Order: sequence, then structure tokens, then C-alpha cells
Amino acid sequence: MATVTFDTLELVDKLKAGGLPPEQAEAVVRVIAEAQNQLVTRDTLKLELAPVKSQIASLESDLRTIKWMMGFLLAGMTALIINAFFA
Repeated sequence: MATVTFDTLELVDKLKAGGLPPEQAEAVVRVIAEAQNQLVTRDTLKLELAPVKSQIASLESDLRTIKWMMGFLLAGMTALIINAFFA
């Protein structure tokens, strides 16, 4: 998984220059780095969603077929009912 990298040492130095104690600055940078490592990139998300989209397309095709079958079944039953009343 590709992530955007940043210079942690530079960020620690900037936080120290801003008045943060060294231990606290390092802790903040560690938390940011850990959170960033858990992010998902757009490319990774596309790669993971491709099989799901394929399955959804397959299900949509199956549903379309079922709708047509139900339509024909309903038309056939209607024809039988009409035939039974007027025969």
C-alpha cells in the first residue's frame, strides 16, 4: 500500500521550535505517522473494489433475467385465467 511520506525529523524540529517539549513532539509525530500508515490510497481502493463491482454487475444481470421470467410467467398465468373464464 503506497502512502505519502513526510520528513518526521523535520516535523519534530518544527514542533520543538514551536515550543513543544521534545518528548511530546516525538509522540505527536509518531501518532501522525501511525494514522497515515492506516490510510488507503485511491489506487488501492480501486483495486480492492474491482471484484465487488464485477459481482454487482453479475447480480444486476441475474435480476434483469428474473424480471423477464416473472413477466412471462405473469403473462402466461393471465392468459390461462382469461381462457378459463371465457372458454
